[in-house]
Amino acid sequence: MPKFLFAFILFSAAVCTADAQTWEIGGTIGAAGYIGDFNPSNPVKFSGISGGAFVKRNFNGYLSAKLSYMYGLISGADSLSTNQQYVNRNLSFSSSISEISLIGEFNFIKYIPDIGENKFTPYIFAGVATTAYNPKASYKGLDYELRPLTTEGQQIPYKGSTIAIPYGAGIKVNVSGAWNLIADIGYRSTFTPYLDDVAEAYADKSKLSGVARTLSDRSGEKTGVYLGTAGTQRGNYRGNDTYMFFGFTVSYTFITQKCPAF
Repeated sequence: MPKFLFAFILFSAAVCTADAQTWEIGGTIGAAGYIGDFNPSNPVKFSGISGGAFVKRNFNGYLSAKLSYMYGLISGADSLSTNQQYVNRNLSFSSSISEISLIGEFNFIKYIPDIGENKFTPYIFAGVATTAYNPKASYKGLDYELRPLTTEGQQIPYKGSTIAIPYGAGIKVNVSGAWNLIADIGYRSTFTPYLDDVAEAYADKSKLSGVARTLSDRSGEKTGVYLGTAGTQRGNYRGNDTYMFFGFTVSYTFITQKCPAF
């Protein structure tokens, strides 16, 4: 009987190690950027800072689910472009990005901090998010919210939030005990072309007034010659915008082992 009990204890300990599940919390700091009318093609062009926090459930050494909040700043300006067509357009914007997401992660190498054998793993992730944004432009020392101005002649303002699809990759390193250092880059495909307030054509200025008319077409502020004829191209017509985060994360893992009762 003692031998059987000893064998059962050893088996239970092995099961505990193999099926260890953990909770994890962490904080992230890094950079934010976007791909849209002011940056049509550079996937690593960052224009502002980002930060956030998360809580994560690690189901085993490979799979986990993370609930997180991220905040970032993005911006763009035609005056910084090397494309003369953009320089002539002379638009600009800045916006905050506020995101709540639910993301699944997959580790390529079995990774359990503190009690696992492997000290690092590359990983990939994907999920769903809801994102609030608020593009603004500066004019004569003042910042104006662009969405309510309907600068492209919209019948009603576009929404100030969108669903987004996060995806990306990174690497996790177990630096000491339950502490982890993580670096990753993630992209968010949105369902709006208006992160930057620019999408399609110039509005009919006769139907705009005040600052809305001014900010709809800024091409002539330096030259005196305004290019924004109603119906001509203002945006790139390339569809919805994308934003991205690059970050370094420090996290702490709480080990809670699933063991058979005996």
